[in-house]
Amino acid sequence: MTVTKADIVDVVSHATGLTKVDTEAVIDGFLATITDSLQRGERVEFRGFGSFSLKVRKPKKARNPGTGEEIHLPERIVPVFKPSKILKDSINQRYNTNSK
Repeated sequence: MTVTKADIVDVVSHATGLTKVDTEAVIDGFLATITDSLQRGERVEFRGFGSFSLKVRKPKKARNPGTGEEIHLPERIVPVFKPSKILKDSINQRYNTNSK
C-alpha cells in the first residue's frame, strides 16, 4: 500500500481539527522548507525520526538497458534520507511482533 500526500492531509486534518485546505498549506510549507534547506546544502534533522542530507554521486559509466549502448553519467548530487535508530527500532519491533 502507498500513503499519498492526500492521505496524510486527511489524517493530520482529522487529528488537529484544521481544515484540509489549511492542513495542505502547512504540509506544502513543511516540504518547501525541507527542499529550500537542501538546496542551500543544509542538513535537515528530525530527532527520533531521521535526517535528510545531500550525497555526491561520482561520475560513472553505465549501460542503456534497451540498446546496450554505454553512456556516461556525470557527477551528481542526490538527496538521501537516513532513518534514526528510534525509527528503525520501532519498525523492526512492529515487524518482529507480527511475524511470530
